Amino acid sequence: MGTVACLGRFHLGRVLATQAAMRALMVAEKDPMELLSRHQRGDWGDLGDDDKESNELALIHGARLLSAYNVAPDLRLWIITEADRSATTILLPEDY
Repeated sequence: MGTVACLGRFHLGRVLATQAAMRALMVAEKDPMELLSRHQRGDWGDLGDDDKESNELALIHGARLLSAYNVAPDLRLWIITEADRSATTILLPEDY
């Protein structure tokens, strides 16, 4: 997908997506840039409070970040930004 400028709380680095995630986004009629923007702003999506708090600590300590978005009734996507902020990947949980 390329590189996305820092318009949020951290750099995404190189943006990648699995083929399965891109197909799922097309079927769900969701814009990947919208989800990336939410992730970068710290809207961690459909995570529990403990996971959201882990992300907030990861911002301070430079650890990996994970967002999860339910984009359709039976369709969940993850967005993971690496600890060094070199890359962000959009994927399905089963792609992990």
